[in-house]
Amino acid sequence: MTTAVGYDGPFYLGVDGGGSKCRVIIVTEDNQVIGEGLSGPANPLRGMKVATDSILAATQQALTCAGMAFKDMSKLIVGAGLAGVNMPEYYRIFSEWQHPFQELHLTSDLHVACIGAHQGGDGAVIIAGTGSCGLADVKGQLIEVGGHGFPYGDNGSGAWIGLQMVHHVLLAKDLLGPQTLLSDLLCHELKISQTLALVDFFMHATPTTYAKYAPLVFTAAEQGDLLAQQIVQQAADHINAIAQRLLSIDPPRLSLIGGLAHKLQPYLAPEVQQKVTPALAAPEFGSVWFARHNQQKAQRIS
Repeated sequence: MTTAVGYDGPFYLGVDGGGSKCRVIIVTEDNQVIGEGLSGPANPLRGMKVATDSILAATQQALTCAGMAFKDMSKLIVGAGLAGVNMPEYYRIFSEWQHPFQELHLTSDLHVACIGAHQGGDGAVIIAGTGSCGLADVKGQLIEVGGHGFPYGDNGSGAWIGLQMVHHVLLAKDLLGPQTLLSDLLCHELKISQTLALVDFFMHATPTTYAKYAPLVFTAAEQGDLLAQQIVQQAADHINAIAQRLLSIDPPRLSLIGGLAHKLQPYLAPEVQQKVTPALAAPEFGSVWFARHNQQKAQRIS
């Protein structure tokens, strides 16, 4: 990785802000990555300060990596793809943020994921991470599915899978549901054995917390636990349904990304698995493309 030494700009900052983490890159005009940063969740639904603090913390890391100073934030032309800003209210709130950057171009994390996955071309993308959602963009026709938020949405996501696990473990411990390996795995992971202690641990849990323990469900499923297999298949069925909705407008490419993508893909329907192709670039590169595109559009208008 090169640094900013001897380079006068412009500098582009690509932000991929999800429900669990915020990843950023700083690139030059010729797409050389000179800095990277990683911090906590950047979904404004979880608090505007949490989201902006995460963006600034990750940006500071990237600036340090690039050999730049904190004051150089004012040189950055930013494309930010954030979870939660598909909601008009949160888009408005974030648009009013008194940010320290030269420019800030805002869109959803889903949008930049699709741009990155297909390098600006037509295609579809499904995110299976802390949350779940999908988007297809074909010849100007746009379909968005999901992204409504946890707990009333985000079926098939890490948060949803984690919540299902806790629900069934509590039933099992009360002898109101089938006994499951999930009980042993979760209690061992948390070093908790008492039912009320489990309740206390998850009483104020965020989607990120539930998603953190979702991999235990896949571990139990791989060891033959029927209840875990049922949860995983229900999650996969929801991702299948998203895929079929997106494929209805015949996108030339479909990519599955997010922290649970590789775990869920083997459980998807064969016809969906056959359509999945690797993403060409990560969402943060899609954010850079989005920033550059909007900057150029503004320059043409002016």
